[in-house]
Amino acid sequence: MGEERATVLQSESLLVREGAGENSSSVTTTLVLSTFVAASISFGVGYIAGYTSPTQSVIMEDLGLSIAEFSLFGSLLNLGSILGALVSGKTVDLLGRKGTMWVLYIFYIVGWLAIAFAKVPWLLDVGRLLLGFSNGIAGYLLPVYLAEITPKNLRGRFTAGVQMMAILGLSTMYIVGPFINWRILALIGIIPSLVQLPLLIYIPESPRWLVNVGREEEFETVLRSLRGKKANVFEEAASIKDYTDSLKRLSGGGMLDLFQPKYYHSLIIGIGLKVLQHSGGSNAYTYYSGVIFTSAGLSKYVGLSTLAVIQMITAIVGASLIDKFGRRALLLVSSAGLCFGSFLTGISFLLQGHHLWSEEARILALISIWVYMGSYQAGMEGIPWVIVAEIFPINVKGAAGSLAGLTGNICSWTVSYNFNFLFQWSSAGTFFIYSAICGVCVIFIAKMVPERKGRTLEEIQASLTTSP
Repeated sequence: MGEERATVLQSESLLVREGAGENSSSVTTTLVLSTFVAASISFGVGYIAGYTSPTQSVIMEDLGLSIAEFSLFGSLLNLGSILGALVSGKTVDLLGRKGTMWVLYIFYIVGWLAIAFAKVPWLLDVGRLLLGFSNGIAGYLLPVYLAEITPKNLRGRFTAGVQMMAILGLSTMYIVGPFINWRILALIGIIPSLVQLPLLIYIPESPRWLVNVGREEEFETVLRSLRGKKANVFEEAASIKDYTDSLKRLSGGGMLDLFQPKYYHSLIIGIGLKVLQHSGGSNAYTYYSGVIFTSAGLSKYVGLSTLAVIQMITAIVGASLIDKFGRRALLLVSSAGLCFGSFLTGISFLLQGHHLWSEEARILALISIWVYMGSYQAGMEGIPWVIVAEIFPINVKGAAGSLAGLTGNICSWTVSYNFNFLFQWSSAGTFFIYSAICGVCVIFIAKMVPERKGRTLEEIQASLTTSP
């Protein structure tokens, strides 16, 4: 065991020297096409997440659903995501990143068809559950695939750009959702999957996954196609091979292997971020923003359309700044904005509850929702998954992704299912609770999350696993 540990340390020392050899500036056609396919999946994820916000009242009326039944329908997306997260790591490791994408499209198409043609509540719920299952896998798959195919200086921007497509899908639903029949909206949700299917033929598998399963000849071909024919990929290929081989000798990559002292720091960061990300009310704002606007005395149509614009602007700003200022700085600003935004939402409902400054309180509610959702899309929406994809080595990445997705989605389900009941109990109190949780998130990021921008995946993972 001591010799194996020495080998790992030698590999880590080697990759620190050779990591600079990674061709960090090339953008090839293969890389762009692969990113586009991932972005299309991400668009579908956002479209699904926003579906309940503009459709709640009409679905309840058409199918005769109660508040409890619709709350179940909305929360089934998270329950499905929990199930998807449980199998995401093993599925992505077994089928490969590209192979898993093929499976996702089947679930997406079947799920949307079930919703579109539902005549009874149970079929509606089945469709939502299937979509959630797909989202649970996609939430882990996309950042991992992108982290493994992109050069280190482009990794943050490419991943943030793909995450921005989820915001575009969400914003699209907010803008067109109030004006289109809910069944037609479900059928429109199938279109991204149909467009992406033929493109899957042309994109490559993750080079790091290929070397991990022993397909080394294909690995070198794929790496060259991603970096460009003229790129010098020998040093990058050697560091990836050496690091992956050393990891294989140390552990088998199961869930129990994840709970070794050398991974504790990474576990605390990854699990902590996912729990706090989803406990601070993000799903309540996303799924039920239409209800929040209406309850605040605002037009649902005006609220959702302006919110869509705010989200897109802040997402673009976040994506453009992530590699310049780093993950940690954006997370701190984003989580502080969440804390402030949800606090202001609580204040607005508190004022309205006491019939004070009614007009000003409505304006405050609108601005506070803008602040919250804009802050979320600028950082907390996507960066936690980017960090999870970066900090765990490939031998335990599948198990870590499953655990992170599972814990995050349990928190999401708790928030989405209980929001309507909490809102009836105390509209102001609900948002004050979310604000307190977001405040804890700010402290956690400041104390626990280090900056990792501008480093190769192997360098990031070596620095965490070799820390005393």
